[in-house]
Amino acid sequence: MYKTSAITTKISAPSKRLILTLSLPKGKNPRISSLPLLLSVLLLLSTGSQIALATTEDSAPAKSTSASTDPLLRAMQQELDREKGLLLPGMQKPYFVEFRLDDIASYEAVANYGALTREEAGRQRVVRVTVRIGDYAVDSSSTRGDGTVELAPTDDDPLALQYALWTATDTAYKNALRAYSAKQAALKQFQSAQSQPDFAQAKPVVQVAPLATLDLDTSDWKKRIVEASGLYASDPGVRPFAQNVQYSIASIRGIALNRYLVNTEGTVVRMGYTGYNGAISVGGQAADGMRLSRDNGTVATTAKDLESASAFRKRVIEDLKSFEELRNAPVVAAEDYHGPVLFSGDAAADVFNHLFVPNVEADRPEMGTTARTTGAYSSSFKARVLPDMFSVTDDPLQAKFNGKALLGAYTIDDEGVPAQSVDIVVHGKLENFLIGREPVKDLSTSNGHGRAAPAQAPHSRSGVVLIKAEQPLSKDELNKRLLAMAKEQGKDVYAVETLGGELLPRLLYLVHPDGTRQLVRGAIFDELDNRSLRSGIVAAGNDPFVSNSLGPIPQTTIAPSLLFDDIGVKRATVEQQKLPYYAPPPVK
Repeated sequence: MYKTSAITTKISAPSKRLILTLSLPKGKNPRISSLPLLLSVLLLLSTGSQIALATTEDSAPAKSTSASTDPLLRAMQQELDREKGLLLPGMQKPYFVEFRLDDIASYEAVANYGALTREEAGRQRVVRVTVRIGDYAVDSSSTRGDGTVELAPTDDDPLALQYALWTATDTAYKNALRAYSAKQAALKQFQSAQSQPDFAQAKPVVQVAPLATLDLDTSDWKKRIVEASGLYASDPGVRPFAQNVQYSIASIRGIALNRYLVNTEGTVVRMGYTGYNGAISVGGQAADGMRLSRDNGTVATTAKDLESASAFRKRVIEDLKSFEELRNAPVVAAEDYHGPVLFSGDAAADVFNHLFVPNVEADRPEMGTTARTTGAYSSSFKARVLPDMFSVTDDPLQAKFNGKALLGAYTIDDEGVPAQSVDIVVHGKLENFLIGREPVKDLSTSNGHGRAAPAQAPHSRSGVVLIKAEQPLSKDELNKRLLAMAKEQGKDVYAVETLGGELLPRLLYLVHPDGTRQLVRGAIFDELDNRSLRSGIVAAGNDPFVSNSLGPIPQTTIAPSLLFDDIGVKRATVEQQKLPYYAPPPVK
């Protein structure tokens, strides 16, 4: 779960020091293009040499009235332009430089057991500078993502910002020189030349969107979470089992991120988003020591779209009641089960987020390998990955679905490329990957899916993924289909409402052939994998569930209920922990 913490509490790594270089996890390099660099600044100041960097026709600085009036964009563009007339005698010239500034405002409040335990608001600005040495075909980049990060002033002092950019550029340039030399040496070890360019060219984009701001009523939400975290002891409907609740936590979190981007190709972008999450987490142990919990909440793009106070209160009461039901539920049968399992839309979205989405985000493999991408679908291009009835689209331009705002929507990606709707799967066949500006085999240009977490390099990431099925069934028809399979096989079957962690069932029901259901606990799924996605789904519902995720990169997945014909369900082998030795304080 993402929190801001240097930024407030969780992007703390970059904030620990004044300047640092980052080697990014999984995925692609920062955006790259062609033109002179800030790096000359460093040499100019340190050696007194005159400097001049190569430019291309596309690299003329983009101008726009609104861009020129924003003090941050203006300072960033001025520093970038300053570098273009500088020479680097005897030094390898950068062909692409990018400045990105992330301006992050955050708020978080947490309540435990009916009392406020933490409240903090944060404001942080971080610049990330990317320098590429070489050319579009072969440059200094690596698959980890490259760049240098430094804290930026939180006021709009242009000189202070320019110094931060200059310092970061110096470090990024030095690192790029070393990386380019090492990469040239490494490439000589391979028999054949690199087949794909390191960086895809892109047309410059100029877009200055309105600034995003937090609009949360913090006083009201503090009252809500304080009440919510104490309902286990105050509400008459759940108070009788208050002693079974070992923790009760409610929280509210909001983030407003404004991202500024300029590069030597001429791109000038300011864009932003807001996201909010009101969460509840209650839990404890069953009599046998098994740890159980209920964790969920309300997520929205604007504060006004969060649940009302009454709806949030109702959610907490339902969570407490279902927690107590779990405590009293029997443990799943010791005998392993193989057969039909019905997944709700909520659970199905989690399945796709774990098994499908990461594998269609095209991250380039390491040098010397022949694979197209990393992940389970590296050799599945144009092959069937889902049943024929399914098609999957990622459309970041879709801002709403059935009236609900989507967190994963955007118009320009974090490499300055316009977002595009991509048909990933058509009638079960994998037709496209999601990709940014780092090409992979058969995909040479970006389709607008280069996305970045705060202060991180961009990688190929999803936006708004929509799973569609032909001839979907109603809820009643799906249940009838499940019961028909139970009767046909002469045994009980399963239905799962919610998942947690690594696709672990939280609310799992044993469904009898007569239609009655019994909650069970302590189960795990077996053989829920990409093979079951490809061949095991026999029906889908007409009830699309919107799963908005407020992570480091906001994403949305919309999935219907899914009926699998053969999934394994077995008892977990986790050792149960001892119950508390002492009774909890009495509820007043």
